[in-house]
Amino acid sequence: MVKKDPIHDKARIQLAEKVAASGVRHRQVLEAIATVPRHAFVDEALDTRAYEDSALPIGHQQTISKPSVVARMVELLHKPKKELGKVLEIGTGCGYQAAILSLVAAEVYSIERIRPLHDQARAKLRPFRIPNLRLVYGDGIRGLPQAAPFDGIILAAAGLGIPDPLLDQLAIGGRLVAPVAKSEEEQQLVVVERVSSQRYQRTVLEEVFFVPLQSGTV
Repeated sequence: MVKKDPIHDKARIQLAEKVAASGVRHRQVLEAIATVPRHAFVDEALDTRAYEDSALPIGHQQTISKPSVVARMVELLHKPKKELGKVLEIGTGCGYQAAILSLVAAEVYSIERIRPLHDQARAKLRPFRIPNLRLVYGDGIRGLPQAAPFDGIILAAAGLGIPDPLLDQLAIGGRLVAPVAKSEEEQQLVVVERVSSQRYQRTVLEEVFFVPLQSGTV
């Protein structure tokens, strides 16, 4: 995925070390953070900040999430001693998290509702020729029923609840990781595991901050 680049190679390794220090322990996730060139997914004007553990603007009132948050959420998708199969990402954004997911999951589908972001992500990801990643332009709230069920679903935006179509498309034994808004000012990271066809187990974790989840396409 990555061409030899001594300056950015060192920056990626240092970023992975910062992410590990934040509490992420999953080996594959940390290796993915150390592999994917984050500078390739941000505006050139922000190149010097690409390997900070911070969120950065990507246009259209959207952001690329903090690497430690990306890693935390991707780690939460994993179940102990089980490989991650088919994953659905809601909110492609610039494509960085999709690239991370492609290194830890067997198959990745990523939906973006904003056409310019979808097109930009496709252009940014094209040089990497990732065979197990599919980008889709569409309404993420509806999910992707034609490719369901998914072993993991991850949302990059916060709604007041988790859309029913996404819960329906989660495989039994699968996990959904999402920020959920309690109010305009308060959001929490939530993990939902589907334990049977009708039963879901919900775990509320730490406070987070994401852009709002919106329906439709633009």
